[in-house]
Order: sequence, then structure tokens, then C-alpha cells
Amino acid sequence: MSLQHQYTLAKKYLHYYFTAGNRHDVHSPFVYALIEEVLRDKTAKADFAEIELYRKSLLQSEETLQVTDLGAGSLVSDGAQRKVRDITRHAAKPAKFGQLFYRLAQYFKPRYLLELGTSMGLSTAYMAKAQADSTVYTIEGCPNIARKAGQNFGALHIPNITQLVGNFDTVLPQVLQQIPRLDWVYIDGNHRKAPTLEYFRQCLAHVQEDSIFIFDDIHWTPDMEEAWHTIQANEQVTLTIDLFFIGLVFFRKDFKIKQHFVLKY
Repeated sequence: MSLQHQYTLAKKYLHYYFTAGNRHDVHSPFVYALIEEVLRDKTAKADFAEIELYRKSLLQSEETLQVTDLGAGSLVSDGAQRKVRDITRHAAKPAKFGQLFYRLAQYFKPRYLLELGTSMGLSTAYMAKAQADSTVYTIEGCPNIARKAGQNFGALHIPNITQLVGNFDTVLPQVLQQIPRLDWVYIDGNHRKAPTLEYFRQCLAHVQEDSIFIFDDIHWTPDMEEAWHTIQANEQVTLTIDLFFIGLVFFRKDFKIKQHFVLKY
């Protein structure tokens, strides 16, 4: 990330921080309950400590991996040798958001979850630990990173994760044919407008009323912001929540009017 990019992103974040709403600005019972029961919940869980202890070990690791591809926005170039600790530091979602995914999964109780972009598998672990009877399908483009993530899942004793390796363009259509139901989609792995919208389009064909889609880094670039606005405008989308670093998308038919919220988190 260039200094100019960091500066631009920091300005956007400051604007978000000082203008985002809170529970007092929300008149939707659904969103108010989500704020109270999920966004404001700071309760520590035993699973959190276990995953974060493992993150610490990855951040201290001297192991190197040859990286095939980490998508747009990555600090890792194709074919490079990178340390596991550096991939963990730059590509893994911070604990704050992994724990948000955990709470969201416990709140909505999805049975089948799909993740595009495994990386070291820390977010995957949070999602899988939240619902022991769920199945998390996670796709990773780099075989060596996928292998390491699989080792991480084993060390954390998580059996309910199905790993798939390959280009999203090839693997996603196959997974969508296999997965019994699309309750949850987390798209994190290609921070460009066109691929993001294509993955959204493909998943949209399998959406149900209770599905929740989560998009990573919606303000990363103007390109990603355009993708986010396009998603918000889709006629099947009835509610979106902008948390700056991620965006939540809902398709519930009981919302008669399309609503968009920008909330502080």
C-alpha cells in the first residue's frame, strides 16, 4: 500500500468515524437488535482466546511459503517467498472482525457458509467455531497457503471446514452446485470491482431470504466503493450495513423499503 493510498484511506476512515450512526439513529427493529446483541457485545469467549493464541504463534513464525496469488490489494507478489508471519500480519482479518463474524454466526445460525479467500484461516476458524454443526466451505487460490491453513485448522481442532483450492473463477461455480444452501457468503480475496461483482452475481442466483453476504474492504479503493454501491442498488438487496472495513448485505422480504445504514463499529 503506497503512502498516498494510506493517506486517502485514513481520510475516508476519519470521515466515517465522525459521521457514522449508532443505535440512537436507527429506527429499524432488526438493525437495532443487531446493534444491541451483536455489534455492542464485547463478551469474551473461550474460542477467542484459543484462536488469538494461535494467531500469536503465526505472527512469530519463521516459516516461509511460496505464494502463487493473493489477489488485488495484497502486499505479496506472485511467486514470491513470504514468511507466514508477514502473511498473517497483512492478509489476516484483525481479531475485532473475526470475533464479529463469530457473533454474527451465533446470532443468525447459518448452516452453510462460504468464504472466498482463506488466507491463514483465522476468520474461517472464527466462523466455524461459532457454529459447530455448520459447514464452512472456504476457497483459497494459493495451494501453499491453503495447505498451511489446513494445518492451522487441525491445530485448532476444527472439523467442520471444507477446503477448496484454485482460482475463484473456476472453483466458485463448482462449489455453488455442491453447497446445499447459501446461508452466508464472505467475499475476501480479490479487491477489484469486476471480480467482486461477478462473484456477487453468481452467489445471488442461490440467495434465499435469510442469507447474509459480507464484503471485505468496501472502501479500499474507489473501484471497490463503486462495487459496493452497485451491490447496494441491486433489486434483490433490501438492507445494507456499512461498517467501513466490511459491508453486510441482507435480502429479507419483510423490509418493504430498501435501507442503507452506516454504523460505527
